[in-house]
Amino acid sequence: MLKKAEALALCRAEHGDPFAVLGMHEDSKGRLWVRTLQPGADSVTVVKAEDGAEVMALLRELADAGHTIIVITHDRDVAAQARRVIEISDGRVVNDSAPDGIQSRAEVPPLTPQRNTATSAISWVAEISEAARSAWRGMRMNRVRTSLTLLGIVIGVASVIVMLAIGEGARRKVVEQMGTMGTAILYMGSKPPASGGPAGQITEDDLAAMRELPAIRRVMPVIGDPVTVRYGKADKQVYVFAASEEMPLVHHWRVAQGRYFTEVEDRDLAPLVVIGHKAHQHFFPEVANPLGLQLIIGNSAFEVIGVMSERGADSGAQDYDDMVFIPYQSGRARVYQAQTQPDYVVVEASSSEQVHEAEQSIRGLLLARHGGREDFGIGNAAARIQAEAATRQSMAVMLGLIAAVSLVVGGIGVMNVMLMTVRERTREIGIRMATGARQRDILRQFLTEAVMLSVVGGLFGIALALLVGGVLVLAEVAVQFSLVAVLGAFGCALVTGVVFGFMPARKAARLDPVKALTSE
Repeated sequence: MLKKAEALALCRAEHGDPFAVLGMHEDSKGRLWVRTLQPGADSVTVVKAEDGAEVMALLRELADAGHTIIVITHDRDVAAQARRVIEISDGRVVNDSAPDGIQSRAEVPPLTPQRNTATSAISWVAEISEAARSAWRGMRMNRVRTSLTLLGIVIGVASVIVMLAIGEGARRKVVEQMGTMGTAILYMGSKPPASGGPAGQITEDDLAAMRELPAIRRVMPVIGDPVTVRYGKADKQVYVFAASEEMPLVHHWRVAQGRYFTEVEDRDLAPLVVIGHKAHQHFFPEVANPLGLQLIIGNSAFEVIGVMSERGADSGAQDYDDMVFIPYQSGRARVYQAQTQPDYVVVEASSSEQVHEAEQSIRGLLLARHGGREDFGIGNAAARIQAEAATRQSMAVMLGLIAAVSLVVGGIGVMNVMLMTVRERTREIGIRMATGARQRDILRQFLTEAVMLSVVGGLFGIALALLVGGVLVLAEVAVQFSLVAVLGAFGCALVTGVVFGFMPARKAARLDPVKALTSE
């Protein structure tokens, strides 16, 4: 766009006086307002025009009278009626149809129609940068309205992230609590077959054959019953859990003090015991480290070599923290002499995905070994754990979807604000179009503003979510933030801004420049 002084200088240099630089717009009453630049002063002329043809006829009359008429237009039909056409692209003259006798004062080197790829990229970046600066200025001009719009997006993003974090934290807590029984655990024991007859016998050979199955990781026989346990004057009926050295691995349960017994110690019938958290408090209330002390289990003395970490009880089951744990072979020899087979067998599948395969392979193996009699039962504890975890995950997704409604509300807020912005800045849009802005420039400007609102709101929403998460952690609420959830919420906010900002941006781009200039 030429400044007034530049336009005057150009006119004087090429055509002399008198002259006029013409701008025009049509008001709602059909009057054509013509603005002319005269030497030393501006003047405004009012004429009546019925259509574009009359306007062009008027311009030709003024030109014939010796005035210089400069018309800025994007309409090639209008430009074709001019005596001289100068094409400008990206601020540079790309074509000048001046007659041979007229030379432009501005010595501009001719440009080739094809544009360099690097130049195009730089131009595109410059356009985006300018649109971002314009959008930022628009946001700063209406701080209160912008802040209220951002608040909707911030609450939406933060609520989605926090809800998903709480849901995932609850799911993991359930899996962790129930997972002490294993997320790939099966329980097997003997029982009378449905056709009648005695219960089957689970032999050591059966256990050895089960260990060879590809879908099985560990096989752990267990004998357990309440037995009188004494230390000094304290005695109590305690569940004595006799199993192999793999018990902490199978049940994902760590030792808090000392250690667990080994396979060699089990094979050697070593009289060793590891006690639960509550058993420690009951038998050794004033002893912080009971390692090396002796417990009488039944009629045999066992040395304490470890204390298990606190775990709690499974629903409706014995409190595991009250138990004491002894080697399987030592238990059979010293406590459960009458026991001919394990009370039950804990089987750990190779992975949680292979639980059902492991169950089918065990059933097929034992049916073949027991002559086709199903004198055993298999309980799929892993399926129950996985179903519970899946339920918690579904709840987390549902909470996230409910929270996502806030994002939609925030997006609608963006659309409303952008529609109001277009209405308030209609005259500005008209001026930009009259001075060379294309529809895509206007579209880019307002769409950039909508995206910036969403980006800023999304970033503040993430910060708020992390702050709320920190408060929840201090309040001992189980939360588990996920990078996928954070990026997903931010991405949804961005998409929401684009979707809800497109309609106002398109409306701005499609405004009639003449009507936009005459708007109040």
